[in-house]
This record gives sequence, C-alpha cells and structure tokens, in this order.
Amino acid sequence: MKLTIMKEHIIEGLQKAAGIIPTRSGAAYLRSLWLKTEGDKLAILSTDANIEFTGQYAASVVQEGLIGVQGRAFVDLVRQLPGGQLTLALDDTSGNLLLEQGRRKYKLPVSDAAWFQAFSDFPSQNAVRWSADVFQEIIERVGFCISDDDNADAIGCLYMKSVGNGRIESCGLNGHQFALTALTNDDLAALLPPDGILIQKKYVQEMKKWLGGLEEIEVSVSEKRLHLRADDGRETFSLPRSTYVYPDYMSFVSKLSGESISRLEVDRKESIDALGRLSVFTTDHDRCAYLDLSENELSLTAQGQDIGSADERLEASYQGDIAKIAFPSRNLMEVLGHFTSAKVALHFTAVEGPCGISGKDDPDYTVIIMPMKMTDTTYYEEEA
Repeated sequence: MKLTIMKEHIIEGLQKAAGIIPTRSGAAYLRSLWLKTEGDKLAILSTDANIEFTGQYAASVVQEGLIGVQGRAFVDLVRQLPGGQLTLALDDTSGNLLLEQGRRKYKLPVSDAAWFQAFSDFPSQNAVRWSADVFQEIIERVGFCISDDDNADAIGCLYMKSVGNGRIESCGLNGHQFALTALTNDDLAALLPPDGILIQKKYVQEMKKWLGGLEEIEVSVSEKRLHLRADDGRETFSLPRSTYVYPDYMSFVSKLSGESISRLEVDRKESIDALGRLSVFTTDHDRCAYLDLSENELSLTAQGQDIGSADERLEASYQGDIAKIAFPSRNLMEVLGHFTSAKVALHFTAVEGPCGISGKDDPDYTVIIMPMKMTDTTYYEEEA
C-alpha cells in the first residue's frame, strides 16, 4: 500500500471511525482502524462488532492494499499534525506503516489483513432519501425517554413503525416516561417492515453523532440491520436491529382521551424556570414538585429536610377534578424542555395515573410522565 492524501480530507472521517472502536478491551481486530486503497480512493473502516462505519475519500494511490492500524493512536497522531499532504506507505521490510509529512516521519505497527472481516453492503435497491435533520430531531425528542438499561429488552430501544397512510410513529419508553412523535413520509413508511424496527439506545447515540453535519441521507433496511449513507455516497453507517417485541403503547396513550381528563395549560418557559428553582429544595428522599391546581392559578411547592421550602404561583388555565398532584421536578423540567410551544397542556388521568403533555406548536408530539405517590411529610410550616 502507498498513497498520498490531504489531512483535511480525512480527519473528520477518522474521528468518526475512531469514535466507534473500543478503547482497550476487545480483539485487536475491533481496536483496529482499517485502511483500504482501491482505484483513486482511500476507504477508512471501523467496527465494534455491531456498528459498522465506512468512509471513502479521494487519494493519489500508488499501490493498493489493506492494513489495520491501532485506531485511536493513529487518529490522535493525524489530528495533531498540521494541515497538508500526508504520505502513507507499508514498509514491506519492517511490516510497519510509514506516515510522512515533510520532515516528520512515523512508524506504526499494523494488524494482519487476514483479520479483516467484510462489512455489510449498503442495499441500494431499496434506499430512500431522507432529511438528516428530521432524523436527528426524532432522536432528540424521544431518545431521552429510552431506558438506559442495556438489559431492558424492548424499552431500551428506539422504536419506529409505519401505522398506515404513510404515517410513521417513533417512540421511547423507560417505565415511567414515554415519548411519541409522528411524521408522514410515504417512501420511508413503505420501507419499514410491518412490525417496525428497534434500535438499542447505545447505537442510537452513535447514529446521532454520525448524522451531525449531514443534510440528506439515504436509508435502507435489511433483515438484520439499519443502513444509512451520506447523500454524496462518501460515508456509510449501519447498525443491528433488535428482535424484541415492543409493548403496546396505545394501551396507555388511549387513556389520555377519556372524558374524565383534567386539563392544565401553563406557560412553558415560566414553568421550567420555576421548576429549576424548586429543584434546589428537593432531596433524594423527596424529589417532587407538588402542583396545587385551581381554575386560574398553579401553585408549585417543594420542601426538603435541612434545606427549606419553596412556593411559586403561576397564571394558568385549569379544568378538572384533581386538586393536587406531584411529579419529580427535574424529570418534569426535562420533559418540558423538549417542547417548543409557548404554552403546554398537561392532561391528568388520575392522581397516580399517566399524564400526557402536548403543545400547540408541537404537532404530533406527546410525552407521558407518571406522577409520584404523594406523602404528607411536612418539614416547614408558615408562621402564624
């Protein structure tokens, strides 16, 4: 192998590739970043045995070949070099990779090409073009509700499913919160299998990082993997589909449309600010913000042993029979932060039943949060 290439052309791809590979554990094959020359391209490949990344970049190739290098060390070195041309060559005598730039010369050990295992091909025949920004927005809106537990089966996954008429629902669930967003895209809906696709959260986060900076992508689905490709065809990214069965989320979403629903409408930003101040007074023992509900006012209170208490009152519009309800203050604040509407509506089903949150300027987006069981503990009382 021998080639020349500009650092500026490959550094972003190198950093994406290095972000996938394990740091210390795992086989040498997985810790390796693979360099493959073919025609006038240098391909950079990396995998953690699940995610696969390939980037192809224009190069002046003198001799074709395939080698593996210690991924993170190689990327750290290239990152610290100044911009300009790099020469990469395999020294047949020592078996090392020689990297040169002007008067700078480096030798790096290589992994045997026999260790390399072919990556999955991108299924071009079924590919659909899609906005990378829209995909990132979906991840942002539902990802915070996906369980962080790797052993949580289906609720540790992002779920996407076609529900008819080109409508696609995406959701995340962690046991006490649920987020659901929807969009209409006929081509993408036709691409999804009837039972939808499940992607584990740890892979979703890597996918979100890869999507950053891209405008449009191509999406394809195979029996076992979700495949993505940059609009210019230069980079591909694929990850495994999970085979779990997702819970029937309509069983609790449908509860939000009952006749006995209590409805509160408040200013979103004022509520977030107030909850932030109330969270100062919460503890591990009592993480709650208590909502006292009346027709034109919302009273928010919190108290913590050895800390003090807080009481804030906000203008609100309320219709319903529930007089008081409690939520973890930081969780409720986080949920409201994912909306853009000036005002949000909270739909209470019961004192300890699911609460749905929506906003006029956030169409097709709903978050459900479970209230906390209220206690009567009082640490501070107003003086007479």
